[in-house]
Amino acid sequence: MLKITRSTNGGTTTLTVRGRIDAGQLSDLRGSIEAERTTDVVIDLNEVSLVDVEAVRFLLHCETQGMRLASCPAYVREWMVREK
Repeated sequence: MLKITRSTNGGTTTLTVRGRIDAGQLSDLRGSIEAERTTDVVIDLNEVSLVDVEAVRFLLHCETQGMRLASCPAYVREWMVREK
């Protein structure tokens, strides 16, 4: 199950993602991010338990679009490096 919590601080919106991110949940995450495109977006991955290859590729795309990934689990970051 994926849960996304939104918080703001000044001009920055943080989307805290909890649970599992796979291809089935990407549309929910994508929608939350697109709703915030007028602000600086941080995606907090501290409470992510599992990702699949589609999620890793999506997170890479988010970074190339200027979004920051906070508290990214080491295994996710390593996978992202390999996917580049």
